[in-house]
Parts: sequence; C-alpha cells; structure tokens
Amino acid sequence: MTRVVILEKTGGPEVLQVKTIKLEKLGPEEVLIQHKAIGLNYIDTYHRSGLYPLQLPSGIGAEGSGIIKEIGSQVKDFTIGDRVCYAGAPLGSYSAERNYPTKNLVKLPKEIDFEIAATLMTKGLTTFYLLHKTYPVTSNETVLFHAAAGGVGQIFCQWAKSLGCKVIGTVGTDDKINIAKKNGCDFVINYSKDDFAKKVLEITKGKGVPVVFDGVGKRTFKGSLACLKTRGMMISFGNASGPLEPVNVPKEIQPKGLYLTRPSIAQYFTNRKDLQIGADEVFEKVKFGKIKIRISKKYKLEEAKKAHEDLEARRLMGPAILIP
Repeated sequence: MTRVVILEKTGGPEVLQVKTIKLEKLGPEEVLIQHKAIGLNYIDTYHRSGLYPLQLPSGIGAEGSGIIKEIGSQVKDFTIGDRVCYAGAPLGSYSAERNYPTKNLVKLPKEIDFEIAATLMTKGLTTFYLLHKTYPVTSNETVLFHAAAGGVGQIFCQWAKSLGCKVIGTVGTDDKINIAKKNGCDFVINYSKDDFAKKVLEITKGKGVPVVFDGVGKRTFKGSLACLKTRGMMISFGNASGPLEPVNVPKEIQPKGLYLTRPSIAQYFTNRKDLQIGADEVFEKVKFGKIKIRISKKYKLEEAKKAHEDLEARRLMGPAILIP
C-alpha cells in the first residue's frame, strides 16, 4: 500500500486528495520507485484545473527522484538500489511510491542531491532545449526572459549567463527583483508597474531583442512581440497568467516577419538516449557550479493543496518540492 494524490474531478486546489492505494502489478519494462522528493511545476495546475484535459480518475505530477525498489522482468539498464529521476508521462509523481516506465528514466549522479534533482528535470530540461535547441543563443546576445524569479527562471538566467548572454528579466512584484538579479539578470523590470516593452527598447537603444522566452502567457504576450527586432523569435512555452488569445498573424506577426513557436519537452526528448543527453547537460551545469539551485519551499505530500495555492498565487520565489 502507498500514499498517492488522486484527481477524481478537475477544479481548484481542493480537489487534490491523498489516498492510500495498492499499486498495480509491475510491468515488464517498469520499475518501482520509492520517492525521496517530488517536483512541483506550474503545468501541474493545468492538469488539476482541466485546462489540459486528463482521463479521470488520474494521478498528478510528472517529476520525481528516488530509489529503485523493484524491477520488471525485461528491465536491462537499471537495477534495484539505483538512484534515479524522471520528468514526463505517465502522470503520478505525487506519491510515496509508484511504478514508472524506464523509457523516461535517467540515472542520478551521486553528486546530485535527491531534492535538487526533483527540481531539475522539468525546469532544467526546459532550459536546455530553449537555449540549445529552440533558439541556440550566442555569446553577447541580449535576451528577454519573463518570470525571472521563478523556478525555470532561476535555472535559465544562470545558464544563459554561463553562455555569455545579457539577460533582461521580468518579475511581477518588487520583492522578486533582487531574486532575479541573484539569478543572473543584468536588468530586471517589474511588468506589473512598468511598460516592459518600452523599457526593453530603452535598454537595447531601440533595437529590440532577437528572442523572447515567455512562460507567463496572456499578460506578457503582446508586449513581448513589441520587444522583438525584425525576424525575431517569440518562444511561448507556458501560460501562467492564462491561455493566449488568438493571434492576428497579418497584424502581429507579419509586419516584422516574426517567428512564433510553442515548444515542449515532449517534442525534444522522444527517446531515452536524448533524454539522458539532456539530463547529463543539466547535471554537469550543477556539478561545476554554473547553476546553483535554491529550493524556496518544501511541502509534505498532504500539503499538495497548499502548494498549488501558492503556485497559482505566484508566492514562490523559486522551485519548490513535495516530500512524501
């Protein structure tokens, strides 16, 4: 028997229920993981609310770290006792233990703490594909990143600085300005008080930026387009402030010949080889001090409701985790 958070209906944080269940029989290519830490990601709130529909009842959460307790009959690359972590489907990381397919599993180096690992996979792999795949940045480029004090922002800004970029970051409140600066931002703008598009154009002497990385969504999208230079790229990888409204291509994209893309982890890591390569890049950044992770808050599994309330209220100053 194990404790898990089950979604029986979609809605607010109150629908998150902790139940004790018996796990199904282990599949031939699955392992049983005893979680040591569980990642909290904003996408979890989309699954819970129904913005991203799920077949119910369902588990929730797509990121975790722990130790393998059992292995399926056809598992070859892992063994009992291995330290592992993962990000991706099937959902169900909000649990003390779970069965998980090895195709999305990576081995965790001994130098990386379980709690750090639980914050790294989704946010670190997101940063990796954004900076190296979606838009491979070059040294001395100026980039704009929204929500620079958040979980992805903490990793992204440090990583971009390690590549020689100049980072303009935005935050939603004044108390997050210093956090964004600690994360490596050269300039920080409070988009709740200031016209960030105007500020970006001032910083770049009217040139604009070649790329915007936007995980905020509705609140920042139109201003982000205004920040871009001719043939710039708008990368919309999340919508924490709400889903985007329909884009008027002739009016908003065509005048400057802009590029618009909506990438996700699933499109870049389609097999375990690519996943391991990406994860190793993330682990190397941490091991050599290029990225320093500061966990902002830890919640018990039974506090998942409170964790989601804090996520949606934008109270967290960096990555947070659940401890089973």
